[in-house]
Amino acid sequence: MNWATHGAPLLLTLALWWGSTAVIARLIGHTPHTYPRLLLLATLLGFAGLLLLVSLRDTTSVAGAVGALVGAIAVWGWIEVTFLTGKVTGPLPGHSADDEGLLRRAGRAFTAILWHEILIALTVAVAALLLLGRENDLALLVLLLLWLMRSSAKLNLFLGVRNLGEGFLPPHLRHLLDFMRHRAMNALMPISLLAGTAIAWHFGAASLSAASAYEATASTILSTLAALAVFEHLLMVLPLPAETLWRWSLADRRAAP
Repeated sequence: MNWATHGAPLLLTLALWWGSTAVIARLIGHTPHTYPRLLLLATLLGFAGLLLLVSLRDTTSVAGAVGALVGAIAVWGWIEVTFLTGKVTGPLPGHSADDEGLLRRAGRAFTAILWHEILIALTVAVAALLLLGRENDLALLVLLLLWLMRSSAKLNLFLGVRNLGEGFLPPHLRHLLDFMRHRAMNALMPISLLAGTAIAWHFGAASLSAASAYEATASTILSTLAALAVFEHLLMVLPLPAETLWRWSLADRRAAP
C-alpha cells in the first residue's frame, strides 16, 4: 500500500468522520443560547468549504482530492448543525401513535424532517451545478454518498433497529423518537449493508488499479466513507451503542425535560 495515495487518505477520512461527529455532538450539547453562534460558525465554515471545493474543481492531485474531502465535510457539517439545533427540521413536529398505519406514520415522519430533506437536496444540487463535468468532482461524490447512506440510516431507524442512538438527539428533537422502532432487525438492513459493502468494494478496487495518484486518493476516500457507513449501520443492530465511540462528546448532554 502506498502511504501517500492510500494510507494517509484512509486515516484522514476516518479522523474527519469521527472528529466532526464528536465536535458537533459536543457543541449541540451546550445550552440553546449558544446555538446562534454555532449556526454562524457552521455557516461560515460551510461557505468556506463550498469555496474550497470550487477552487479545486480542476485540480487533480492528492492535495486536490484531500481538499475536496475537507470542503465537502464542511458543507455537510453545516447541514447537520442546521438540523440538530432544530432550526431546519419540518413544518410540524408530529407524533406517531403505536396503532398508526405504516403509510400514515411514514408520511408524518417525513413531514417532521421535510425542510431538512429539501435543504440537503438543494445543497447537493448546487454542488452538482458547480462540479459536474469538472476534473475534480470528488466533493460531489462525497456529498451524494453521505446523502445516500444517511437516507438509508433514517429508513432503517424508521423500520426498527436495536440501537436508536437516542444519546445524539438533543431534547428539542426527542419527538422524532416517536417515529423510530426498537427491533432486532428489519428487512431493509441487509440490503443497506450489502449496498454499502458493494460501494466500498468498488471504490477500493478502483483505488488499487487507479492510473493516477489523484484517482487512487479519491477512490480510497470514497471506499473508506462507504465502509464507515456500513459500520454505522452495523452499530444500529449490534449490542454496542454507537454513543460509546463518542462518549466524551456526549458527557455534558443536557437531560431531556
